[in-house]
Amino acid sequence: MARIRVGLLPSASFMVGTLPVPKYADQEKTQFATDRETGVKLYTITLFFMEDDRAEALKITVPETGLPNGLKPGVPVRPVELFATPWARIFNGSLSDGVAYRAASLELVAPAATTGSVKTAA
Repeated sequence: MARIRVGLLPSASFMVGTLPVPKYADQEKTQFATDRETGVKLYTITLFFMEDDRAEALKITVPETGLPNGLKPGVPVRPVELFATPWARIFNGSLSDGVAYRAASLELVAPAATTGSVKTAA
């Protein structure tokens, strides 16, 4: 399958929507999904992607080692090495398709400093 590096505009931002949940390799949820190369457990996290006048919720797979402490809904983050993989399959005669997103890690983004003077009470 083709992996496509996702290029982001400087105006793009991401915010945590849900806490990471373990990804499973089977329907019965008895076996964790792991990275094929490193064997590290994989997690899925929903991020809100905002750019210009639009926003989307994206589910992104991230290895356990790429999840920083302090993740909670509303926290700004930046995906590192974000890739998209288009997929399609036929199940019970119906075609399903979509795009799977994978990042090597997430970085916490510090809030932007406000400019201007701060007023204090006298």
